[in-house]
Amino acid sequence: MRCCGEYQVSEVSRQRQWRPLIYRKCTDIPWLVLFFVFWSGLVFIAGYALVAGAAERLVFGYDSYGNVCGRRNSPIPNAPFSGQDMTYRKHVFFLDSCNLEIRNLKINSVALCVSDCPQEQLNTLHEVQFFAKNNGSYLCVYKLNYTEYTTHTKALEWCPVLPVPSSKSFPLFNRCVPQNPDCYSRFASVLINVVNEVDFFHRILSGIMAGKDNVIGLSILAVGLSVIMVLTFLFISTLLVHIFLTLLIFGLLFVSGVLWWLYYDHVNDPSYELETEKENAKFLLGFAIIATLVTIVLLTFIFVLRKSIQMTIQLFLVTSKFIRCMPLLVLQPVWTFVILIFYWVLWVAVLLSLGTSGNAQVSPEGQVEYKPLAGIRYMWWYHLIGFIWTSEFFLACQQMIISGATVSWYLHRDKNKIRHPILSSLSLVFWYHLGTAIIGSFLITLMRIPRMVLCYTFQLLRDKPDNVCSRCTLKCCACSSFCFEKFLKSLDQNAYTASIINGTPFCTSANDAYGILAKNPPHVSSLNCSGVFLILLGKVFVVCFTVFGGLMAFNYHRELHVWAIPLLLVAFFAYLVSHCFLSLFETVIHSLFLCYAVDIETNDGSLEKPYFMEQDLKALIHQTNTEADKLKNRPHQNGDDGIELQALSRAD
Repeated sequence: MRCCGEYQVSEVSRQRQWRPLIYRKCTDIPWLVLFFVFWSGLVFIAGYALVAGAAERLVFGYDSYGNVCGRRNSPIPNAPFSGQDMTYRKHVFFLDSCNLEIRNLKINSVALCVSDCPQEQLNTLHEVQFFAKNNGSYLCVYKLNYTEYTTHTKALEWCPVLPVPSSKSFPLFNRCVPQNPDCYSRFASVLINVVNEVDFFHRILSGIMAGKDNVIGLSILAVGLSVIMVLTFLFISTLLVHIFLTLLIFGLLFVSGVLWWLYYDHVNDPSYELETEKENAKFLLGFAIIATLVTIVLLTFIFVLRKSIQMTIQLFLVTSKFIRCMPLLVLQPVWTFVILIFYWVLWVAVLLSLGTSGNAQVSPEGQVEYKPLAGIRYMWWYHLIGFIWTSEFFLACQQMIISGATVSWYLHRDKNKIRHPILSSLSLVFWYHLGTAIIGSFLITLMRIPRMVLCYTFQLLRDKPDNVCSRCTLKCCACSSFCFEKFLKSLDQNAYTASIINGTPFCTSANDAYGILAKNPPHVSSLNCSGVFLILLGKVFVVCFTVFGGLMAFNYHRELHVWAIPLLLVAFFAYLVSHCFLSLFETVIHSLFLCYAVDIETNDGSLEKPYFMEQDLKALIHQTNTEADKLKNRPHQNGDDGIELQALSRAD
C-alpha cells in the first residue's frame, strides 16, 4: 500500500467482500499540495514570531533597560544594563510614581525590577538604604550600589523621589501601585490611559495571559463535562436523558440571567469609564442576547420534539451497542483531542509572540524602547485562518476514521472475521484520502471566515444609529452563512463515508451520498435529525456549564483586562472539545444511516439478497414507520452474485 499506488482487491468472489473495487487511488491530490503550501506559510510566520516576539512583556512587565521582570533575560546590543537575571525581581517599580506622565505610550519615569514593593512610606535615603539591606529590594538604578545610596553625589537623581509612598503589587501588571490617595489617583489615571491607548489586539493578549490559570481550569472542566456526556450517551437510559434535559434547561436559563445581571452591573459600576470595562460590557451584552436567543430556540425545539425522545433513546441504544462492539473506537476522540491540544498550545504561543514582535531601540542613556512591527502583526489573520482550517482538518480525519470503521463493521455479515477495523480505516485515510479531508475542512473554513468578518463589521456599525438597515443586512447574512455552514458539515460527513466506501473524490462522493440519502423514507431522516439534535444538546450542555464557571471565575478578576475575550475563547474551546468527543456518536449515526440507505438500495431482505443491518437497527427503523412493507417494493441494484454489495461508482 502506497500513496497514489494501487490497493489490490482479489477478483475472486469472497463471502462478505463489502468493497469490490479493483483498485483505489489517492483522492483530491491538488488540495493536498495546496494545504502543504499553506502550512509552509504558517511555519514561516511561526518561526519569525517566536524569534522576534516576547509575550512575557505583556503581563510580567519590563524595566527601562529591556529586562522582563521575573525572568532571566538575554543582553540587548548597546544596552549596558540589559540581560540581567530578574528571576527574583518580579515587580515593576517607578522612581517617581506620584508624578507619572505618558507621552506616546511611554511613561516619563524610570522603571526598575524589584523583589518587593515598599510596604511603608520611606522618607529619607537612609530608610531606602535600610529597606534595601533588610529586604534585598533595591529601589535605585542598577549602577548604584545600595551602600552608596546616602553618599553618592547623584543619589537623589538615581534614587526614587522622596518621600517614597507605601505601595503594593498590582495583581495583573505586577506594578508597585502607591497607596497614598493622591499618588494612587495620579498613578491609576496614567495606567488607565496606557491601557486605553494600547491597541485592542494587545489588550486581548493581556487578558489571555492574565487569566491563563482560569482558562486552563475551565478547559479541564470542559474536558470533564465532555467525558460525562460520552458516558451518558454510551450507557443511555430514559432517566439519564430526563436528568440531562432538566440540567440543561436550568443551565440555559441561569446563564442567560447571569449574563444580563453582569451587563447591568458593569454598566452601573464606577469603573465603567475604563475602556476595558466598556469592551467587557459590550461583549457581555452580545453574550446575553445570543444566550437568550439560543435558550428560546432550544427550548422550543425540546418542546416540539418531546414526543420523539423515546425513539431517540432507542437510536442511541443501537449506536452505543455498535460502539461497544469496537470499544477502542471510544479512544479515537481522545487521540484527536490530544493532537488538537498540542496544536492549540503551539498556536497560542505563536499568537502571543506575533502580537509582541518588535525591535529594541536603545536611547543614548542606555534605556530600551520596543518599536512594534506593523507589518508582521497583521499576519495574525493568516494565522487565524490556519487555526480554523487545521482544526477542522484534524476533526475531518477523525470523522473519516470513525466512518471507515463503521462501514467496515456494518457491511460485513460475519462480524467475527473483522480484523482491526480502526487501523484499516486509519491506513486508508492516511494513504489515500487526506486530500478529501482537506477539501471538506476548507469548505467549513471558507464559510466561517466571512461570517466572522460580517460579525466584526456588525460590531463596528452597532454604535452608529444611521446604519440600522446595514446592521440588519449583515446580521441576516451572518445567520444565513451559519445555517449553510451546518449544511456543509452534514454534507462533509456523508461525503467522507461515501469516499471510504467507494474510494472516490470529495465532489463525487458528496453527490453519490446526497443522491442515495434522498431516497430514504421521511421517518428515517426524522430519526437521524432527532439523534443529531440530542448530540447538539450535549454540546450546549458542556458549553453552558463551562461558561457559567467562567463567569464566576472571571467576574472576580476584572482588573484592567478584557476578560470577555478569554471567556469567549473558553466557550469556543468547550464547544470544540465537546464536538471532538461527541462527534463519535454523530459520525456513527450518520454513517449507519448512509449504510442503511446503501443496504436497502442494494438488498431486499430475501434469502438471496439479505440485509446487512442487524435486527435491533431493523426493528428500530420499522418501529418508526407503520408502513415498513414499502421497503420491499423499492427498486434494487443487481450484484454480480446477488449477495455482495457493489460500488456506487468505480475509482478511475
